[in-house]
This record gives sequence, structure tokens and C-alpha cells, in this order.
Amino acid sequence: MFSYFTPAEANSALPDVVKKYEYALAKNTEVKKIEHELQISISATNSFESYVNLKQKLNSAITKFYESVEILENTGVVVKSIEQGLLDFPSKRFDEEIWLCWKYGETEIKFWHEKDSGFMGRKPIEVSDDSLV
Repeated sequence: MFSYFTPAEANSALPDVVKKYEYALAKNTEVKKIEHELQISISATNSFESYVNLKQKLNSAITKFYESVEILENTGVVVKSIEQGLLDFPSKRFDEEIWLCWKYGETEIKFWHEKDSGFMGRKPIEVSDDSLV
């Protein structure tokens, strides 16, 4: 179900979102590790059996990664980059749709940006900014 977040709602959801993000990040790391093992297997003289087993392991890891992203996005956030740790919460400022922006490592939602500006266009949320949903 879609909904807009206020900064307070986004901050309240953040602990759960961080936990789900970290799980998705771990699944992404697992995929990269298996991809590396598969590349080594291709260049080595390993058997087809070893290659096929690794390929099946990779397929399973990719499925788990995408499931983890789906679970994360079911919280209402949008993943902009797993690798960079960028997540956005849909919000409104006056009548304009905006994103409340969070980067992995930040302890709270302190920034927002317009729909088309992205991370580089982040602006601080004013403490008394009642214009946000």
C-alpha cells in the first residue's frame, strides 16, 4: 500500500528499514561473491558439475536478493542504490511530491530532494518545516 511519509514517520520507520536494508546488502554481497567464484570456475579447469552447482547457487542467491529488496520496498521506501546505501521515502512538500532522502550510516532522515534531482540535490529538512506532509 502506497503512502507518503512525514519526516517523523520516516524516522520512526528507520530502524526496521535499516535492518531490512542490511539484510538486502548482505544478500547482494553474497551474489557478488558467488559471481566471483563462478568467474574463477570458468577460467579454471573445473568440471561441468562444479560449474553447474555454482550456477544454481548463484541463481538461488539472486532470487533471495530480489526477495530481500521486495521486502525492503514493502516498507514504503524506494531503493535508489543498494551499493551506495541510498533509500528514498515518498513525501510531499506543499503540493509537490518529493523524496525524503536517507544514506546508510545516517541515524535519521535529515534531507529531502525533488523528484528529479537525486542525491546531489539534497536539501536539509528545516526543523520547523511544517510544509512537509
